[in-house]
Amino acid sequence: MNVQAPATTSVHKSIVVDAPIDRAFHVFTQEMESWWPPDHHILDAPVAETVVEPRVGGRIVDRGTDGSECQWARVLAYEPPTLFVFSWDINLQWQIETDHERTSEVQVSFSPEGEARTRVDLEHRSLDRHGDGWERMRDAVGSPDGWGVGLGRFAEAAARR
Repeated sequence: MNVQAPATTSVHKSIVVDAPIDRAFHVFTQEMESWWPPDHHILDAPVAETVVEPRVGGRIVDRGTDGSECQWARVLAYEPPTLFVFSWDINLQWQIETDHERTSEVQVSFSPEGEARTRVDLEHRSLDRHGDGWERMRDAVGSPDGWGVGLGRFAEAAARR
């Protein structure tokens, strides 16, 4: 009998950045616009800033150069400098998902690797909560153009002094 393994509902990515843990956490959460790919936004206008409200229940909001705003996530855990978890309130059409039962989560863990280096482990999980066709979201965020490019840009931003 040939039993097919169930499709994985998570994407895992890791990177080691040349920055102390406090800086890595700060750049990831408080300087997001410095590393988030500029074409990975829902706003029509270019993004002027991304604001992460640093508390459980806080929002993640993109603010456009034209004054527009887009809240695309909620802060689920905020434990500097080791843990940041947020919702992914974006649906399969790359629009805002208002039904929180149909959103996934991104967990980012920070671990020191010496004085000046930090390992960052990212898990984008529960992707099946996006509903029929969720595999498209998994494949997009798991691709080199998804979290791969984002974490590469993050590593560059965190290493800047």
